[in-house]
Amino acid sequence: MHFISEQLLDDGVLEREFTLGEIPGILWTPASASASAPVPLILLGHPPLGLRTMYPRLVDRARHAVADGFAAATIELPGSGDRPRWAAAEQARADLRRAMRAGEPVGDEVVDALVLPLVDRAVPEWQAALDALLSLPEIGGPVGYSGGVISIGVRLAVVEPRIVAAGLFAGSLVPRAVFEEARQVTIPLHVLLQWDDEGNDRQASLDLFDAFGSEEKSLHANMGGHTGVPQFAGDVAAQFFTRHLR
Repeated sequence: MHFISEQLLDDGVLEREFTLGEIPGILWTPASASASAPVPLILLGHPPLGLRTMYPRLVDRARHAVADGFAAATIELPGSGDRPRWAAAEQARADLRRAMRAGEPVGDEVVDALVLPLVDRAVPEWQAALDALLSLPEIGGPVGYSGGVISIGVRLAVVEPRIVAAGLFAGSLVPRAVFEEARQVTIPLHVLLQWDDEGNDRQASLDLFDAFGSEEKSLHANMGGHTGVPQFAGDVAAQFFTRHLR
């Protein structure tokens, strides 16, 4: 991990950009964090729109995490931002846009081609980032995962034992294979669903929640569209991580 920039935000949050090989990322920690009192870590997932596009939302989530006594970190997803694209994913995106413009259902083959290669590439990168982050003296366990592409969150919850709790944003375009993986998830889950999300298949989200194997899982549904998440929903999610990471 190579830090390439550092700035102190106005609320006592230290923001450091880093690279991990070819992967860009950002780490936020309390400015007062030290090796004598390492803090838990929350990995901030996000959709594949690029860190620059997602930065305002990510830094807001990170500020709240740091205020609660955590470190927060994120990385650029494969094929996003300035990272190289790959032809199969670009074709899948084009097929998805074509189906949506025509008002046609999105077939399983398009969903699989779009999501599964992303999951296969992204999860090992998240694990490599976790290795590097946990080697820093100011960061310790336990670790939570928050948000992002829900299929990535499901895979991480299954394969990464250092992640002990996850807060997931319900979304569509979930491959059937991910439903099977969801049955293997056993960590505590907090799932947020916007009931009127225009880009989300509500029933698919409910079915995925039902498939999770966790004994402790909660679904928090709020009225409103994709961008209408109420402030108190974030407060409830923060309480979830405080309960499981501290």
